[in-house]
Amino acid sequence: MSNDVQLERRGPIGLVVLDRPRALNALNLGMVRAIHPQLDAWARMPEVKAVVIRGAGGKAFCAGGDVRAVALSMGKPVPGGEEPLSRAYFREEYALNHRIHHYEKPFIALVDGISMGGGLGLSIHGSHRVVTERLVFSMPETAIGFFPDVGGGWFLPRFPGEVGSYMALTGARGTAADAMWVGYGTHHVEHTRLHALLGALGDADWGSGSAHEVASRVLSSFTTDAGPAPLRSQQDAIDRCFKADRMEEILDALAAEGTEWAETTRATLARMSPTSLKVTLRQLRRCRSLPYPEVAAIEYRLSQNITALPDFREGIRAVLVDKDQRPCWNPATLAEVRDEDVEACFAPLGEEEWKP
Repeated sequence: MSNDVQLERRGPIGLVVLDRPRALNALNLGMVRAIHPQLDAWARMPEVKAVVIRGAGGKAFCAGGDVRAVALSMGKPVPGGEEPLSRAYFREEYALNHRIHHYEKPFIALVDGISMGGGLGLSIHGSHRVVTERLVFSMPETAIGFFPDVGGGWFLPRFPGEVGSYMALTGARGTAADAMWVGYGTHHVEHTRLHALLGALGDADWGSGSAHEVASRVLSSFTTDAGPAPLRSQQDAIDRCFKADRMEEILDALAAEGTEWAETTRATLARMSPTSLKVTLRQLRRCRSLPYPEVAAIEYRLSQNITALPDFREGIRAVLVDKDQRPCWNPATLAEVRDEDVEACFAPLGEEEWKP
């Protein structure tokens, strides 16, 4: 059992509380290994009608997977009988996401505060995603030499137009209103009412319909309007500039757009790992019509191949360890990233392929 997550029964509700507030509830392997079997156990218990997941500390739901620990483990000796953290972490995290995606009972995420990367993996795959006015969400992986995983290849192409491509490549942040518009959020509830909402779920008449119907009815009774989505006002420009299948063409389109937003976006892309940008764009295009389990298998290949490249450790160093925000990418430019290098990141893993 991990001390970084609380697991408890509250009447008909199984409650998961991510409890690493000093790390903004970043998801580590111990937490994954505690949550997954508990979800299996609650699924078998008829007295548990729904599962709720939330974050502790008041600042974040979950700021992502603990990729810092993965990067710091790279190149170090592995204790006998154990597998490298870079292999175990992503395989088990993706298995947890897959379990949530296919969970038999209502899986209700209370997404309050920061939700990034792995935080979306713990929430967007559930049946109900409650977002509050304090939500800030993003997929910032290209800034650390990685790619938008945890199902990003499945859910980002399902955002309106090319908004998913824009968010994946730039790491742009969204609000609660954006979350409702793109489909991340299913219900918008004020932060101050979350405690009452949790109580109402515990007191609900779960015999008055299917569990999913009851959960939806309770959540709807707390829902308020999130207001206009800022990202929606940029959609026409986003669609024009991010529809291409090559990064060079996206940058050309932004240059032709000629607006302050377009120039800011070009400057943002210039700071990202060139390899990550090209791999991410290929991931989004390749995965947009695939079912989720196939996407997860592709993302596991990517996780193993791209973490072996120098940009991953350099990105983690620059952003999460030294925090100088000055990564030295290798290759340093998009022109130096060859198509065959991108394709190599999608190479099958043989006996190490991911299976749900």
